[in-house]
Amino acid sequence: MERFLEKPCDPKTLSPLTLAFVGDCVFELFVREKLVCDANQPVKALHRQSVQRVCCTAQAADCAVLQPLLTQEEIDVLHRGRNAHTNHLPKNASVAAYHAATGLECLFGYLYLQGKLERLRALFQVLDSEQAQA
Repeated sequence: MERFLEKPCDPKTLSPLTLAFVGDCVFELFVREKLVCDANQPVKALHRQSVQRVCCTAQAADCAVLQPLLTQEEIDVLHRGRNAHTNHLPKNASVAAYHAATGLECLFGYLYLQGKLERLRALFQVLDSEQAQA
């Protein structure tokens, strides 16, 4: 198992919004690490690029790209996150995009808390390749 803390935690017992809370950070860390390793840029430029990758609409598009590659367990987790009831309405995206993004974050949180960094790296690599082609 690979995580920052080796504290016992069973992601199967956590709510989808709790998993998304962790997954939001995990996804953003992947994005930020990639941006910094690709080029030494001013922080303002890094922040702007990061926001473009982690915004609701971008994550919803990422969700659509990954769905065909997921295992049944991963699809179930993504759907739990997507279908979670939130008390938040997005300002700059559709409700559907917001729910899809929450599903992606839920999946990333789940995999991280399971210690599946190799799987997270593989999924992020797919998204990174997809973005490079766009």
